[in-house]
Parts: sequence; C-alpha cells; structure tokens
Amino acid sequence: MAKRINVKLIMELSAGGLTQNEIASSRHFSKTSVNLVLKTARELNVSAADLREMSPEEAYRLFFPEKLSADQIYELPDYGYVHEELKKVGVTLKLLWEEYREKCLAKGNIPVGKTKFCDDYNKYCSEAAISGHFEHKPGQRCEVDWSGPTMRITKADGEEIKVYLFVSCLSYSRYAYVEPTLDMKMDTWIRCNIHMYEHFGGVPIRTVCDNLKTGVVKHPKEGEIILTDSYEAMGNHYITAIMPAGVRKPKQKPGAEGTVGNIATAIIAKLRNRTFRNFPSLEEAVKKALAAYNAAPFEKRAGSRLEVWKEEKAYLRALPTVPYEIASWEYHRKVYPNCHATLNKNYYSVPYTYRGKYVDIRYTEKLVEIYYDHQRVASHPIFPAYVENRYRTEPTHMPDYFNEPEMNDTRMLSWAATIGPYTNDVIARVFRSVQIKEQGYNAALAILRLSKGYPKDRFEAACRIALGQASSPRYRLIQAILINNQDLIRRDQEAIPKENSQATEESGAFIRGAAYYGGGDPDAE
Repeated sequence: MAKRINVKLIMELSAGGLTQNEIASSRHFSKTSVNLVLKTARELNVSAADLREMSPEEAYRLFFPEKLSADQIYELPDYGYVHEELKKVGVTLKLLWEEYREKCLAKGNIPVGKTKFCDDYNKYCSEAAISGHFEHKPGQRCEVDWSGPTMRITKADGEEIKVYLFVSCLSYSRYAYVEPTLDMKMDTWIRCNIHMYEHFGGVPIRTVCDNLKTGVVKHPKEGEIILTDSYEAMGNHYITAIMPAGVRKPKQKPGAEGTVGNIATAIIAKLRNRTFRNFPSLEEAVKKALAAYNAAPFEKRAGSRLEVWKEEKAYLRALPTVPYEIASWEYHRKVYPNCHATLNKNYYSVPYTYRGKYVDIRYTEKLVEIYYDHQRVASHPIFPAYVENRYRTEPTHMPDYFNEPEMNDTRMLSWAATIGPYTNDVIARVFRSVQIKEQGYNAALAILRLSKGYPKDRFEAACRIALGQASSPRYRLIQAILINNQDLIRRDQEAIPKENSQATEESGAFIRGAAYYGGGDPDAE
C-alpha cells in the first residue's frame, strides 16, 4: 500500500530533536518530503503540539493550502529569561512553560506548545553558543536490547528451559525495564517494547535498538535502514523514531549496553541460587529485583533511577489511548458483488459502494480492518483461526434490498392487501399450494417485488387475469401479462360496447375476451 506523507509524525520527530536525515532514514520518508513538511511548518509557524488534536488528514490539508504568520498566532517566549531562571534551584522547563502559558492566556494570546517551547530553548542555546540546562535531554531517548546472560527454569523432572531477558532503560534517568521471555521472536520483541513504554509511563522521542533480526531487516553503511513491518508500525503507533545503532557500534547505545551488564549483576547474579519451577515464579522474582535496582541510590550522582524517572516522566510523550496490537496485512483483495472480502477463508462486509474494488486488510488477534485508498472503511471482530466459511456482515454496508426486514406469510399477505384483493388472492394461493409456508416465501416475495415497478391498478388487473389462467399464478405469468400489456388490452376490451364488437373485429383490432383466459372473470355476476 502506497504511503502518504505523514505530516504529524514528521513534525513530532522533528520536535523531538531528530535531524531531517534521521527522520528520513528511520521512517522510510524521502529527504525531499521531510524538507517540504518542515519548510511548510516554518512558513506556517505550526508546531507538533498544534497538530496533536488534528487527524492526519486535517494536518495534511493544513500544510499546503495557506500560509500563516507566527506573529499573528503565537506570543513567542523570552528564552533569555528562561535561561536565567533555569539556573535557580528547582526550576524546570516544564514549570517555566506553565508560567508562560498562563501569562499568554491571561492576555488573550496563544502560547506555543510545551514541546516547541523546549525545542526552541535548545535551539536558542545552540545559536547563542551557551550550554543548555540538561546534560541529557529528559524524555528524548531509550535504549533496548536482549541480554546476553540468560536464566533457567528447572522443572520437577529435571528438564531445563532457557529464559531470555529483554532489557531497556531511559537515557536520562537510567530507569530500567527488564522482562523475562521464553523466546526472542518478533512478536515477543514487540510485546516487550509495548510493556516497556507502559512501565515508563510514556514514550521517548527515540527508541535505540541493536541490529537484531527481529526488528531490523537491513542496516547498510549507506542508504536507508529497513525495519520489519511490525516494528515500524509499532513505532508509528507510539510516534517514536526506531533508530538502530550502527553495526558493531555499541557505544551508540551505551545506556543499554551498560544496563545489560548491571542487570546481569543485579538480577541474574542475585537470583543465581534460587531454583524456579515455573515461569510465573521467575517472572515475579525478576520484577521484585528490578524494583530494588531502580530504587537503589546512584554511585556517582544524587538520587536514584526511580527518583530521576519521576522527573523525566513529565517529558515523555503520552501513551496512546489504545495499545498497539501486532498486526498482519493482506493486500489487493477484491470486494465481491455480495459486498464481502475474504480473509483466511472467512468473509467480512465492506460498504456496497466498494463492490468490485480492491482493498487492503489489516488484522490482529482480535480485529479485522479493511482499507481503501489509505482510509479505513470497515472493521469487524475477527473469527477464530479454526472457523471457516463464516460471514461478518454489518447491515449498513448492504444496499437497501439486502436490509429488508425478514418476511413471513403474514407480512406478505398484508403487503399484498395494500395493492388489492386480486394480488392478495394470488399470494394466498401461493401459500396454499405448498406443504409448509416457508416453501412459498421466494415465490411470493418475487411477485410482490414485481409490483414495485407498476401502478397498483395495473398490477391488480394483471393478477386478475393470471387468476383466470392458473390456479396458483407465479412471477413469470404475471410478468408476461404486464410486459405484453394484456392488462391494458383487457381494460380497453371491457370498455367497448357489445354492439361495436363486430366492427372492432372487422377493423383488425380483435381483442380476446375473458373466456379465452380460462373461465372468465371470477368476479363476473
């Protein structure tokens, strides 16, 4: 599926401090696209925070039709004042932004968002050739890896099961997360990343990983880094730049590399004399050891990982409302005439306007989402893997004739009565001609649907004629009468006086009488 420029994602990553080249290489964007978005943002003076409440489509439309001046929209902060205030004990960028925001609102002006406020302060420091307040920017980066050392589960029968450790930490606070796993598969890796963000209470701008096969497809010296589809999709969901460290360059993520060794000492060595019979008991022991590790005082700086994390948490991007679900895609699936597309031998409805078109299907353990031209057009609960040849149908996806209330003999006779007594008699005879009433549903409904195409008086006349020809008329007979205008001919015949019948015959306009149709008019006196 072709990708549209994700304006919101580019703006968020840029606000997080990534360069144009870093954004392009980490997210599969062209440098031209990234430059265009950032250039337009500068012209509009729009920040990532300004776009946060917009949909991707709204953000995309905003960036190109019109230009806005920053002086007309925002009251710019005094970063000289900000820099001097930061020198005071207990003063943070977050506090200064809150004070600035309150002053702007009190004057009726629009403040810039917190992310832009912090970003522009760092730019101010750089341009003024002064040192910024932070040695490491809080909320900017976390590092993830698999631990080299492993643990063991020893079952009662002596069988040993290897347990792997997912290890991560926030670069600023060194706050760590460790999760034991039974394998190092792709889905496991992604679940660990999701649990990590939940443990941190937010998402950093950058997630720096090793060049592991479960996350990175290709990391050439020159050219674009290629992530696995699932890992890239997870990064997009949490709006974090997945940035693999350079090949054989562990110093690019020294936090994780160092944390791995510390965790091996703090957890593995600490638990080395314990025997674990099952995974839950090992998992609980690791959880407690991790909590102790994060709460322990630093050796070379004040406080602990836990204490510094409480400060850093305010700078992390908020977790999305819905956690990321591991998903797979099926592309270029045709929507059948019955308004359904197939997935794993089951059928899921799509709005009828997409019949005959090709859609892309995203599916997780719980959900099926159907996309057309980058837009989601349908979603359904997924059938279990063992189910085949079942339908998920949303009634609003179907044309009107698919959504008619379920018919029965009572409803059909009532419908027929609204047309006239002859139509009602035809439908009644249909039901009398079958052993069980359900056998007559299709025949009766076909006749009633035919009535929608003709005036009631004509259809009544056709049914009257049909009753003279058959004991239980059906659709084809009534249709033939109407197509050949026999009801109109019959009406004209009955309007001709008897004394003129001979002349009519001589004129060549001979009209068959009622006797011709087998018994004449059942209502004739």
